[in-house]
Amino acid sequence: MEINIDPHTLERAEERGASEAEIKDIIQTGFIIPAKYGRIGKAKVYDFKQNRHNKYYEQKRIEVFYTIEGDKIVTVTVYVFHGKWEV
Repeated sequence: MEINIDPHTLERAEERGASEAEIKDIIQTGFIIPAKYGRIGKAKVYDFKQNRHNKYYEQKRIEVFYTIEGDKIVTVTVYVFHGKWEV
């Protein structure tokens, strides 16, 4: 299925620390999370081991929300959280 990443999603991803490749990876291989308004949510935890805003974080969790329109996946938004998770 074709993945159409909305420009809004790319803007939010850049601001929040996620890449287009990570968004596609999450849609294809992430785990399902709750979503509202008929959307689908998926998330994935990545090793980060870097500083962000002057604080060191071991991992980042990226959540992608999208819809399916016909034969296309259309992203709605992306959230990025930094911290440490059990995987």
